[in-house]
Amino acid sequence: MPFVELDTNLPAGRVPAGLEKRLCAAIATILGKPENRVNVAVRPGLAMVVNGSAEPCAQLLVSSIGVVGTAEHNRDHSARLFEFLTKQLDLAQDRIIIRFLPLEPWQIGKNGTVMTFLIGMEDV
Repeated sequence: MPFVELDTNLPAGRVPAGLEKRLCAAIATILGKPENRVNVAVRPGLAMVVNGSAEPCAQLLVSSIGVVGTAEHNRDHSARLFEFLTKQLDLAQDRIIIRFLPLEPWQIGKNGTVMTFLIGMEDV
């Protein structure tokens, strides 16, 4: 069950319409998770600084169980996400930061419990 948060100082009018759906599909493909398990938030128009500059920029946070916990996984994910984001947002790679946060099943609540106690972990 990946959680994805895209923060950017781009004004809402410069963020492509439907980006949240395309980002959801891209994350599902990149992480090998079902699209109906991916959660995405896109927040444009924020006051932000990346690499000491307030020029147009973005930060992506990707949190998930089991698929973002190694350097090898994240190197591959990062390359594919940078390709997606640079095209979608028309930003250079040095204006985008990606953070990967591995989660444990007990850190995600669903259906009145936590993922640890859901049978089969098919909802992860």
